[in-house]
Amino acid sequence: MSTINESIVSPAQFNRLIRQRRSTFPDQFEKGRRIEDEIIWQLLENASWAPNHKHTEPWHFTVFTGDGLKRFAAFQAERYQLTSGGKFRQDKYDKLLENPLKASHIIAIILRRSTTTDIPEMEEIAAVSCAIENIYLSVTAYGLGGYWSTGGPTYDPAARQFFSLEEGDRLMGFFYLGYVRVPSVAGVRKPVREKTTWVEE
Repeated sequence: MSTINESIVSPAQFNRLIRQRRSTFPDQFEKGRRIEDEIIWQLLENASWAPNHKHTEPWHFTVFTGDGLKRFAAFQAERYQLTSGGKFRQDKYDKLLENPLKASHIIAIILRRSTTTDIPEMEEIAAVSCAIENIYLSVTAYGLGGYWSTGGPTYDPAARQFFSLEEGDRLMGFFYLGYVRVPSVAGVRKPVREKTTWVEE
């Protein structure tokens, strides 16, 4: 039996997992191929193991799949049409209507504020962001594709009713999921030493 100090995966394997994480967008998905729901539950379970101050677990997930994707697509496209005014673009409307249907599942990410503690909102935003990173890494491990979007109705006041948001809740975007048809290109990062200040004294 392994102990807490024993490595489950090698550092090299873990480094490779993190550095292979990519955002994969709806046009890159295999349209019509659905991820098993049990895998989605595993992604959400991994998300729930994110660090969170005072164990408030401030995340809530609403999962859309099947006809639920059509419902989500119709809502965001209609809201864009109603609120865009003179800035309306047919191509953007079509994209909002079509992109969700290219995904297997879409997870709405909701920050549900703790009502029993005085934790600053920033700490709970950080906790939910960590949960999303757990989803990202899990997607990579399963050989799937996905990305976190803060577009569509993320900041639309009408989303509160559609997503049954309670007082204090915050919609933090959507995680699109699918099987990869077209892989993303290799990632590039600036040297971390250029962004680090090291203090020893």
